Amino acid sequence: MKRAKLGELYEHPALSAASHTLIDLVDQGWTVTVDQLGPMLSPPEVSGNKDVERARVRRQEHVRRDEQLRKPSVRRFLERMERPHQHFGQAISVFNLMRDGRELSDSLTSTKDPSSVIKPYVQIVDDSICDITGFRLHDIWRYFRHTWSNAYSTVPGRSMPILIRDAATPHHAIIGLAAISSPVVQIAERDSWIGWDTDTFLASLDANPTEKAGQWLMHRIKTQIDEIYVEDLIQAGIVEPRGRSSDLAETVARLRADAERHRQKHHRASTVREVRNIVKDAWIERAESHLFRSKRSSVLADLLEISDTLATYFSEQPTASDALTLALRDSKARSQIRKVIRRARGERVGTVIADLTVCGAVAPYNALAAGKLVGALAVSPTVLSAYRAKYTRPSEIASAMAGRAIEREARLSFIGTTSLYGSGSSQYNRLFWPSTVMGGSGNAKMGFFELGRSRSFGTSHFSEQTVSALVRVSQIGGSSVRVNSIFGEGVSPRLRKVRLGLAALGWPANDLLQHGRERILYGVPLVENLQDFSLGLDPEPEYLLDPELTNADERIATWWLGRWAMNRAAQPAVQDSMRANRLVRPVCHGARVQRPQELESEHEIPDAEAAGN
Repeated sequence: MKRAKLGELYEHPALSAASHTLIDLVDQGWTVTVDQLGPMLSPPEVSGNKDVERARVRRQEHVRRDEQLRKPSVRRFLERMERPHQHFGQAISVFNLMRDGRELSDSLTSTKDPSSVIKPYVQIVDDSICDITGFRLHDIWRYFRHTWSNAYSTVPGRSMPILIRDAATPHHAIIGLAAISSPVVQIAERDSWIGWDTDTFLASLDANPTEKAGQWLMHRIKTQIDEIYVEDLIQAGIVEPRGRSSDLAETVARLRADAERHRQKHHRASTVREVRNIVKDAWIERAESHLFRSKRSSVLADLLEISDTLATYFSEQPTASDALTLALRDSKARSQIRKVIRRARGERVGTVIADLTVCGAVAPYNALAAGKLVGALAVSPTVLSAYRAKYTRPSEIASAMAGRAIEREARLSFIGTTSLYGSGSSQYNRLFWPSTVMGGSGNAKMGFFELGRSRSFGTSHFSEQTVSALVRVSQIGGSSVRVNSIFGEGVSPRLRKVRLGLAALGWPANDLLQHGRERILYGVPLVENLQDFSLGLDPEPEYLLDPELTNADERIATWWLGRWAMNRAAQPAVQDSMRANRLVRPVCHGARVQRPQELESEHEIPDAEAAGN
């Protein structure tokens, strides 16, 4: 705003939101032209030149990242991490977690045993303190995450940050970072590849309506109904006690009216503080909140209609496969089966699949293609075991819907990710390994399969100031939909806030949310029965690896050293790249967070590739 000389705009919310939005778009390469029809915004053109396109995307990402790095709180955090503190009689700073590139290059070129020079291992980040340095593990992860091209941010839902460290160094230097997080709920290319999107799965049922599939269908309906808390609905006369019959149409109508009534109450009255004040694990209290009362009534109305439509077929046919065959031929029943499939996928999408939202190596290891090492370790038995241990617990949303503790499946079947650049990913390209590396049997190949390309749609090109201004203008304009950023309210709260704000301005939200950064989608299948386990037809995963392998880190490191690292280490250009990272004062190292003012005056050392939404 200072650059635009617009002054204080708090008293002019619409002008403030419009100005912030336009400035962000221009900073991202959009152009503004004026003709007889008025002003027109045009998105930046995508270049066919890979280097030019990467530079364009990097410039776009740096807008939000540099805004973040200029914040006083972030600057104080970086300074604290770089300032020495005493730990067991030693002066330790974050620089002790960086490896001198000259030492690494010399060690690799002179050794006969590369496994003694680099000893990677996985460390799951939690609230504990690093024994070696005295830093909080999460602070270590956060510091190095700030070296990425894109801004650091937390993600809603499940999130498990991961450090890849080097036991061959005195303070176990950081090789790279990863994070396993809740996945994007709907990605057409991914869901089609897995085979659990509605159309693909329906086609498989048409071709082979098995007994297993028919029984699964009815079991899913019964389980979903049983996992809805109804005591307050019975007391309010919305539904009758279980086992009693009633006029279905009237019951469904009452449920839908109840859902809308409590949805409006949630939007008018619910706040983040109000929800957070509910005692942890107080599932009935959560179930009776306006948010979950609305969700329960709406879902139950759908399920009662589905059950009523399909019950006729499954009660009159001798086998579930016969019932399924006939139901698929009835357009109304087929429509209800589609709903069951969508609900089953929605229930398990955040539990059996995950996204690799951060993945990359830091200097000097990145010169050795250590991003590929990080990618392999991020989907290793060590990580899968840690993920299962962390998330074998009651699901917040499912438990709030049921009014009691409900555990969801915590064994992953698939991990997806995206490239930072649409022009390609050197990190995930050709990243495959024999399943035997991770304890699997047979000749199966594991790795990152290319699934397609994502739509260039989102909010990453808008700053936090712009989002705040858009939220304010939508609230003042009396938006009928309120986004409270409460877990369970819905996916992508930031996207919904921006969309509401742009709509309040009368601007075309869909067009302006196209950020022009198409990305390549990748996926790592972890089980052979991917479709059936992911949807819940199979109760047990048929793993391609050994999820209980104890020396997985060592085996993956050996594979990476032989397949990638040592071939790179012998190249003069790679040696020069490593040697440019020095820990003598003044520290000139690619793993050090460079401040925006430094980046404006110096050539930026190439950073690691980050995979994110």
